[in-house]
Amino acid sequence: MSPIYTALAVLVTFIWGVNFTFIAWGLESFPPLMLTALRFFFTAVPLVLFLKPPKFNRTLFIYAIGTFVMQYAFVFTAMHLGSSPGLTALLLQIQIFITVLLAYFILGEAVSRMQIVGMLVGVLGLSVIALNLGGDMPLAGFICILIAAIGWSFGNIASKQASKQASKQASEKATLQETQQGTRVSVATSSTGKNKASALSALALVVWGGLIACVMLTISSLTFETDTWQLATFTEASLKSWLSLGFIVYISTLIGFGLWAHLLSQNTASKVMPFALLVPVFGMVTSVLLTGEVVTWWKMLAMMLILSGLLLANVKIKIKKAANDDH
Repeated sequence: MSPIYTALAVLVTFIWGVNFTFIAWGLESFPPLMLTALRFFFTAVPLVLFLKPPKFNRTLFIYAIGTFVMQYAFVFTAMHLGSSPGLTALLLQIQIFITVLLAYFILGEAVSRMQIVGMLVGVLGLSVIALNLGGDMPLAGFICILIAAIGWSFGNIASKQASKQASKQASEKATLQETQQGTRVSVATSSTGKNKASALSALALVVWGGLIACVMLTISSLTFETDTWQLATFTEASLKSWLSLGFIVYISTLIGFGLWAHLLSQNTASKVMPFALLVPVFGMVTSVLLTGEVVTWWKMLAMMLILSGLLLANVKIKIKKAANDDH
C-alpha cells in the first residue's frame, strides 16, 4: 500500500483500539443493545438526509447486519458480561483471518504462503486467551466475541463489494459525461474525482448501513431490555457515558469505518486487514492506562504471537486461487 494508505490504516486502528475503553465507560450508564442502537441512531441522523443512499441490495444488508448489528451487539454484550476492554480488542482480531480467507474463497484474491503462516501464528495467540478463560474473559463473553468476529468478517467483504460497485458506477458516469461534453480531463484530475467519489460512497455506506442497524437494534433492545427504556435511563446517565457515546459515534464509527471502507475499496483485503492486528495493542495500552486493566504474562504472550502473525502476514510470496488459473 502507499504511505498515505498505510498511515490511514494505522490511524483507524488507533481510534478503534481506544474505542474499547470508551465502550466500557458508555456501558456504565446504558445496557449493551440500547447503547449500540444509540450509536447507530446518531451515526445515521442527520447525515442520512444529505447523503445519497447506496443501492439497496443484499450486499448493503449483509454489511449492516454483519459489521454493525452482529459485531457491536455481541461486543457490547461481551463487555457488559465482564470482558475487559484490552482482551476484547485482542480476541476480536480473529476477524482478520476470517476476512482474508473469505476474500480468497469469495473474491478470489491472492493470499501468500507467509500470510497463511501468519494466520496460524495469530490463531496460536488467540488460543492462549481461550486457555485462560475466566476473570477478564468469561466463557459467555468469549463466545459473544467470536460471533462478533464472524459478523465483522462478512461485513468487510460486503463493504468491499459495495464500495467497488459504487466506484465503478461513479467512474462510468464521469467517463460518459466527459465523452458527451467532448472534454479532456487530466489523469490526476480524474484520479482525484474517483477518490472523492469513493470516499463519499464509503461514508454513505456507513451512514445508511447504520440506519438499517439502528432499526434492528432498537427492536432488539425493546424486546430484551424493556425495563431500561425509561426517561430516567437517559437523564441519569453520566456525562462520561454521554461523551463516550459521542466518541463512539463520530470518531470511531463515522471517521473510523468511513476510512476503513475507503481503504478496502482501494486495496485488496489481504493488504488492509493485517493492520487491524494493531487494534489490540492500542486497546490494551489504553485500557491499562485509563481503566487499570492488569497485564499478565499470558496476555503479553498472546499479544506477541498476534503481532508476529501481523509481521509474517505482510511478507509477499503470492499464490493464486486454483480457480483463477483455469481462466
